[in-house]
Amino acid sequence: MRRMLRTRAFLAGILLGVAVMAAIDEIVFHQILGWHHFYDRSTPDIALLSDGLLHAGELFVAVAGVFLLLDARRREGFRAGAVGCGLLIGAGAFQLFDGLVDHKVLQVHQIRYGVELLPYDLAWNAAGAVLLVAGIVATAAVGRREDNARTSSRA
Repeated sequence: MRRMLRTRAFLAGILLGVAVMAAIDEIVFHQILGWHHFYDRSTPDIALLSDGLLHAGELFVAVAGVFLLLDARRREGFRAGAVGCGLLIGAGAFQLFDGLVDHKVLQVHQIRYGVELLPYDLAWNAAGAVLLVAGIVATAAVGRREDNARTSSRA
């Protein structure tokens, strides 16, 4: 399993998971629902600018993930399991970071305004935790499967 964690495919999956979850957050909650912006503690112009910077950052991370994935394919072969595990971990980590650090510690924005926040916070962070735990469990399962395949091929 340790070998899989060091693969470019796994790291590419993490980057792509972060980018996908940032895009979902931005598209659904910032643009479609209009519940918040990345930075809501200033003027509407600054809020819009902060969303643009978030979008630029998410695109940069997505491009970096794609290049890392292509490099993994060229160097060591494509591992769909490693990418999938990384996607779940990256998406869950982004969601939890946003929910705990951005929303609660730094208070740059809340999920929604003018409502009781607790149900929204619980749902937001629970969704991130489910994705993260699913990624960790899948990583362990895929790692065991790869270790077993490597052991049986040596015998």
